[in-house]
Amino acid sequence: MPVYVWAGRTRQGNTKKGVLEAVSEAAATAQLRAQGILPNKLKPKARDVEDLLPFLQPRIKTQDLVVFTRQFAVMIDAGLPLVQCLQLLGDQMENKTFKNVCRDIRTQVEQGSTFAESLARHPKVFSALFVNLVAAGEVGGILDTILNRLAAYLEKAEKLARQVRGAMTYPVTVLLIAVGVISVLMVKVIPVFEKMFADFGGALPGPTQAVVDLSAWMQSYLVYCLVAAGLCVFGFFQARERSEGFRFQTDRVLLASPIFGPLLKKVAVARFTRTLGTMIASGVPILEALDIVGRSAGNLVIEEEIQTARSAIAEGRTIAEPLQESKVFPGMVVQMIAVGEETGSMETMLSKIADFYDDEVDTAVASLTAMLEPLMILFLGGAVGGILIAMYMPIFKIAENIM
Repeated sequence: MPVYVWAGRTRQGNTKKGVLEAVSEAAATAQLRAQGILPNKLKPKARDVEDLLPFLQPRIKTQDLVVFTRQFAVMIDAGLPLVQCLQLLGDQMENKTFKNVCRDIRTQVEQGSTFAESLARHPKVFSALFVNLVAAGEVGGILDTILNRLAAYLEKAEKLARQVRGAMTYPVTVLLIAVGVISVLMVKVIPVFEKMFADFGGALPGPTQAVVDLSAWMQSYLVYCLVAAGLCVFGFFQARERSEGFRFQTDRVLLASPIFGPLLKKVAVARFTRTLGTMIASGVPILEALDIVGRSAGNLVIEEEIQTARSAIAEGRTIAEPLQESKVFPGMVVQMIAVGEETGSMETMLSKIADFYDDEVDTAVASLTAMLEPLMILFLGGAVGGILIAMYMPIFKIAENIM
């Protein structure tokens, strides 16, 4: 919605100025007159650099969404009207992108849309889970309770995501450092040794000659290799984004990998049980909840398993039966879900499973880091040490000849 900068006088003759949103200049004038202000200047607000270049706009982080949800729950619980809550939150929002989202939501609510419908206009900010839970809260009159549940869910989901990022970051960082150190040695250090050996004359030992040849090759083709590696990484992620078949196959390979596969399965179980438990506790029908949980799984193989379970449940089977046939969900999880179905305490059981697997992910990340640390150090030390030994071999040979 357009934003206008205005200046005018009140009925008492005081000068005022400010900014407002309106569908048109005439609508903005009408808003000001309704407030008892006679505008003498009204023009569209100049667009900021961030508006012209979307990639410069600040990203909305999960923590921003958690704070928004918590504060919104408190305001609703205190009895403030929905529009006033959105106005207050939008005014105090530091993230400019989120501020604009809040403004649009408030405008849509003022025009008669429900809160959930207004949130659905921004799928990159508010997930299907968020929108559906808010819709359930509006219908049931428990919006503040739903928002508190959503905030708790988002906090735990973000913690889980940080754990996975931590597990992936360490080996990637060490590998990049190793590649950087070896590249510097090959491009800057080895040529100095090569010149020195050429001055001495004589044939070089086999390992030394191999390192010198590799250095000459890297000096000629290092830039091309880096560009090719960057293009491969870019192409990989583009293929995952554009091709569902390629993404499905890579997701299958990741789940079957011996190092990261078990960790990803534990993350999947924790996310599935946490999300499903939150939706069931909020009154969302089981079939609709499973559909949303499947789409938010983050892995197409797991999504397929959940959708298969959903189809079986629609035919009258229990939740535990199709999950038991899956290769993703462990037997203990299936048994606990079966107990939850029989006792009518499904959301409680799912929450306990999620808490258990959150701890399992903690342990798995710690174990993975402990295992990868010596391997990466051994790789880096072996590569650098091998290069240095190869470079000193001719010096040892020269020393022997002198003696």
